[in-house]
Amino acid sequence: MITGSLSRRAFTLAAGSLVAASAARSAPGEPSAETLGVTGANAAIHQEVVFKATPERLYHVLTDAEQFDKVVLLSGAIQAMALKAAPCRILAEPGGAFSLFGGYITGRQLELSPGERIVQAWRSASWPPHIYSIVRFEFAPHPEGVKLAFDHTGFPNEEAVSLANGWREHYWGPLAKVLA
Repeated sequence: MITGSLSRRAFTLAAGSLVAASAARSAPGEPSAETLGVTGANAAIHQEVVFKATPERLYHVLTDAEQFDKVVLLSGAIQAMALKAAPCRILAEPGGAFSLFGGYITGRQLELSPGERIVQAWRSASWPPHIYSIVRFEFAPHPEGVKLAFDHTGFPNEEAVSLANGWREHYWGPLAKVLA
């Protein structure tokens, strides 16, 4: 189940943005937010999904190359995007590299807390070479299994809608089938 209502996290982020916007108006003689390089124009994705699995099982599928290969196959992304077929590579340790979807998605593990959290530096092959975003998977027990709170930040703004759809189509849907 993907929820569309305003979560506590989304509300907090929105409220924080309003506070930051009002604080950005500097006193006379003080540097403005713009001159300090502060911007509020960065896109972000927050999605919440419930899976019929334990947090440990979801963590395992996301950090084990053989398990994640099943997700890739079910996603149809390799065929739909005419990507090269190559097995996933996932080194499940902090600093470990990963390569998914035929090498189209690559990155590094930043934080791994089994059954609790995964944080990754994540990039698409279609982005300029120096661009890395941050993805964060947070797991919490839920009456129906496990609730995944997912956040993605730091990507090119024009990619927001495509990425949000991609997470739903190529991750959450296939993951639900693998975990069933």
